[in-house]
Amino acid sequence: MKVLMLSKACLVGAYQRKLEEIAQFEDVELTVIVPPVWLDPAGAVTLERAHTQGYRLLVDPIRFNGQFHTYYFPKLKQRLDEIRPDIVHIDEEPYNLATWLALRQARQAGAKTLFFSWQNMDKQYPLPFRFLEQQVLAGIDFAIMGNQEAACVWHNKGFSRPHRVIPQFGVDPDFFCPPSQRDAGRGFIIGAANRRLLPEKGVDVLLRAVAGLPGIWRLHIAGDGPARPSLVQLAHDLGIAERVFFDGPISSLQMPAYLQQLDVLVLSSRTTSQWKEQFGRVLIEAMACETAVIGANSGEIPHVIGDAGLVFEEEDIAGLREHLMTLMEHREVRDRLGWHGRERVLQHYTQQQIAAQTVAAYRDILAQSGILAPAVHKP
Repeated sequence: MKVLMLSKACLVGAYQRKLEEIAQFEDVELTVIVPPVWLDPAGAVTLERAHTQGYRLLVDPIRFNGQFHTYYFPKLKQRLDEIRPDIVHIDEEPYNLATWLALRQARQAGAKTLFFSWQNMDKQYPLPFRFLEQQVLAGIDFAIMGNQEAACVWHNKGFSRPHRVIPQFGVDPDFFCPPSQRDAGRGFIIGAANRRLLPEKGVDVLLRAVAGLPGIWRLHIAGDGPARPSLVQLAHDLGIAERVFFDGPISSLQMPAYLQQLDVLVLSSRTTSQWKEQFGRVLIEAMACETAVIGANSGEIPHVIGDAGLVFEEEDIAGLREHLMTLMEHREVRDRLGWHGRERVLQHYTQQQIAAQTVAAYRDILAQSGILAPAVHKP
């Protein structure tokens, strides 16, 4: 089967490993279209060519770059005529213009379609996006949901087509792996790694929690964004500025080394009226590195962590501090959680597993039309 995927997310080098794994299936001929750059509000995301074997990677322009709801690929019709895919995998939310246009053009080309969604809150969008959403939900052949709550949201909005719940990306356990050793004499190193520093990421909760910790510790905060100035000021106000390091953006290719230095990774997200944590990818990256994780009880976080880490109630500064104290004082506990975390990733969240589930979704789509013969994974 010929699969054409549209994905601005696959600009990120580490994410391309899933594409290589999909291409390993001998019944899949994969072409992926990405833009040359995505002008994200947090900073431009440029193409990293890290994992490009076994599939065709095309770089096409997009219009309205950086506008999440209205961007689109103007050359898509030409690409559809060239490639003539069986399936168009639209790696985008159903209420966006890019999805609506790609669905229309793919159907005109005779291809089956699917979208991907993280949306885990029931939001009512203004026109024209509400109209686009309704049209996509009625016309798409299949959907992949990044979490179970997304499946519930779209079911409640009337989506009745087949779907699977699959995270957008896994991790490469050979890339995100434990360090050869961690220096026991360096003190206790706590980390937070969010691409964007926003109020909903709850880094202020983490700062208040570590302010009450005794002993030798330091906190590393990766990422940048509008909340950074207030977080820097809060660290000064709490008297811990000399122990808090704002490391700025960390690229996907640098992230394993960053996470390997940590004793614990904290994702202290808070739910708002417009957002709750949709997955928390940095959790599985840290877990794959055998770094212990602590997460707030926001959205999908507890389901991602399972029994392989510690969870606290949102905004519970004392509860988070207690978890940090436990890991700080008991090396054997954080080592055990680190080991269980990697085992959980190996069981559920590798790129190979996510790719296999995605290919199974492709086969589901074509099986509905009775045109797919069974195939096996390439050795």
